[in-house]
Amino acid sequence: MTIAVDFDGTIVEDRYPKIGSERPFATQTLRMLIKERHRLILWTVREGELLDEAVEWCRERGVEFYAVNKDFPEEDVEKNRHFSRKIKADVWIDDRNIGGLPDWGTIYHIIHENKTYEEILTEELTGAQHKPKKKKWWQF
Repeated sequence: MTIAVDFDGTIVEDRYPKIGSERPFATQTLRMLIKERHRLILWTVREGELLDEAVEWCRERGVEFYAVNKDFPEEDVEKNRHFSRKIKADVWIDDRNIGGLPDWGTIYHIIHENKTYEEILTEELTGAQHKPKKKKWWQF
């Protein structure tokens, strides 16, 4: 799965242009997702030196991104200026989500267990886990 991740307000507390404190379990969760072979793209408004600082901050904590502010490492952003800059990702992790940013443990469960945020919240509220439907004999 390709996952686009914001930096300010998501991985760290929003103190832009400074780097805020790490949000609890952010880099630990990102390392787990990388280990599970997800492709992480850092998708941030930071550019130039501020971007370099953010990438290095993550690298020092063991988080290496597949790409930074582009779809894939080899993409030449300058040559593709006329194309849409909407990143091609399966999931976006951003503090500007409707409803805000879930905690990183919840984010991990959503991705790892392939559940919706609604399913996770329902499980937390009821204490019951969603049981997968039994497959019919003709389903593979």
